[in-house]
Amino acid sequence: MRIWLCLLLTATLLTSCGTVNKKASPSPQNQTGTVPRTQSVSPNANPNLANRGKMSDRDRQVYLEQLVKRVPGVQGAHCVVMGNTAVVGIDVDSRLERARVGSIKYTVAEALRKDPQGAGAIVTADMDLNQRLAEIGNKIRQGHPVAGVATELADIIGRIVPQMPNDTRPQTGESPTRMNMAPGGQSGQIPPRTR
Repeated sequence: MRIWLCLLLTATLLTSCGTVNKKASPSPQNQTGTVPRTQSVSPNANPNLANRGKMSDRDRQVYLEQLVKRVPGVQGAHCVVMGNTAVVGIDVDSRLERARVGSIKYTVAEALRKDPQGAGAIVTADMDLNQRLAEIGNKIRQGHPVAGVATELADIIGRIVPQMPNDTRPQTGESPTRMNMAPGGQSGQIPPRTR
């Protein structure tokens, strides 16, 4: 009985390893013959920006916008820089498929990652957010208070980057049981189900 089981297992393994379909593609876009390609942009392509040691926020904004505009498929870019945070919005052709827009967005993020001034930047291709970034940039240039601009920028970043459960921590000084209490001293937690 053991010999038959071993022979059956060996035969199954040998026959299943040879059934690879080499023509199949997991992506429906690849089945039409178009192949997505990744394009990279050299951060040193513009010699005018070779001396970019410690930049002001405004200089860094202009530099990042120029860097992003050189990526193929990007028609325009808006950038807002506050300290170490940069949010870049890109304009792409509105008729492009979602997958192509994602590919362009990835290429932009890759170009920014490779550049020391753009490392850690947040990229969006959303038209509404891009328009808001342009308005925030105009407000900064006009000298509006930073507090209002920072709040709006935080809203944009919160819309792009979701809140992760691991990022939440109780504030110091408050015990977790106190935080779970609803007004009136009753627990805000749902009691566990009993069987």
